[in-house]
Amino acid sequence: MTNKASVSEIQAELIEDFSFFDDWMDRYRYIIQMGEAMPVLSSEEMVETNLLKGCQSQVWLVNSSDDAGRIRLRGTSDAAIVKGLVALMLKVYDDQPATEILNNPPAFISEIGLDDHLSPTRKNGLASMVTAIQDAARKRV
Repeated sequence: MTNKASVSEIQAELIEDFSFFDDWMDRYRYIIQMGEAMPVLSSEEMVETNLLKGCQSQVWLVNSSDDAGRIRLRGTSDAAIVKGLVALMLKVYDDQPATEILNNPPAFISEIGLDDHLSPTRKNGLASMVTAIQDAARKRV
């Protein structure tokens, strides 16, 4: 059994992390650094079937589950800020039980003010990511 923090605990940590930044340029830099630190997807994973619809940038999201019903997520994007948004979502939802994902929508997005600081196209992409993660969880409940 893994000792990973719950979705709500991780969201609370992110809200606290972002509270240390005084301005949005620092927050964007932090998001981009999170994206740069993510493991790289293989070319076999960066295929059409893993490409999210509704994103202006290219976003690949790969999901699987283990025998305990925990959802495993991997992803990337061709745009630095969007890759960071993928990293944020994976930090919250990767290796979580499907029911935990479905019962805990990403409230941290509005709590840290991210929804007010993204372009409409990036908001749409983020919403597509949330939907894809929740759909992956729904298939395993």
